[in-house]
Amino acid sequence: MEYNEIISELKKKTYRPIYFLMGEEPYFIDMISDYIENNVLDESEKEFNQTVLYGRDVSAAEIIGAAKRFPMMSEHQVIIIKEAQDIKDLIKKEKEDKKEKDKQKTPFEAYLENPLPSTILVFCYKYKSIDKRTALAKLITKNAAIFESKKLYDNQVADWINNYLKSKDYSINQRAAGLLGEYLGTSLSKVTNELDKLIINLPPKSEITTEHIQTNIGISKDYNVFELNTAIGKKEVLKANRIINYFNSNPKDNPMVMTVASLYGYFCKVLIYHHLADKKTAASAMGVNPFFVKDYEVGAKNYSVGKLKSIFSYLREYDLKSKGLDRGSATEGELLKELIFKIMH
Repeated sequence: MEYNEIISELKKKTYRPIYFLMGEEPYFIDMISDYIENNVLDESEKEFNQTVLYGRDVSAAEIIGAAKRFPMMSEHQVIIIKEAQDIKDLIKKEKEDKKEKDKQKTPFEAYLENPLPSTILVFCYKYKSIDKRTALAKLITKNAAIFESKKLYDNQVADWINNYLKSKDYSINQRAAGLLGEYLGTSLSKVTNELDKLIINLPPKSEITTEHIQTNIGISKDYNVFELNTAIGKKEVLKANRIINYFNSNPKDNPMVMTVASLYGYFCKVLIYHHLADKKTAASAMGVNPFFVKDYEVGAKNYSVGKLKSIFSYLREYDLKSKGLDRGSATEGELLKELIFKIMH
């Protein structure tokens, strides 16, 4: 099931006996489990009919024992298992003897075949997913709501930010969305936390700009890796050096390893642009907003494929140096200056 589908059902008070929420991105798992925890039962029902457990503290047998209880003075009881990936005996270990394995069902597998309709059992199985080819996964798919929360790719974050803000009655210009996406990474919990802090200070229906981001989040609108990539792509040597000097004066906020990773991502997209037969497909091929295609077009004009090969070699070399290999006594600021000089000349 999809996230919106599950939330829509819950709002209509259509409940499944089991929700198995899994995947690398914990944000959506938390959103679904929090909605169930806060909305399925009223306050008078929660005292006797809502239980929150943690995977490291319980066994699958104990969970299923609780699930088989009937609710008190309520249509449902809710049991939420947080950190379900820590339940040691939830998933049956493979046995060499297949016949023996087929005969033995875990308590969870047995309960899945005949779940109690009055129990809403929620498993928050974070940071990984079960193998969908297993008998367990097939049972879950058949008798429960299974949801996989996948981590966003870097190039999807800006669009996600735009949609999240739209749902809150705000908008954001594309430059600002790109800047936030570059700096905040793919952890949606972190992204939403920063966005929520940002909009507290702005009136409804505001368009968020880079100036707002600088004032409220502390990311410089002029001196950041997003602007550094653009300056290098355009071969604006003076601007690139100003940004590097700013990074050098604020090393904790601008670690070199992150700068090198950002540059690598930028030049990978420039290389993709070089090899596109149809430049009209550039945005989808590179996985970027069409607004930013022109930045990579300029980069491709200024950096040939041959030069890009050298650049990737420099990036590998200085990534290792930033981590201490053959670094000598050079500071991160000095290493970054060397790297940018080699890239741009």
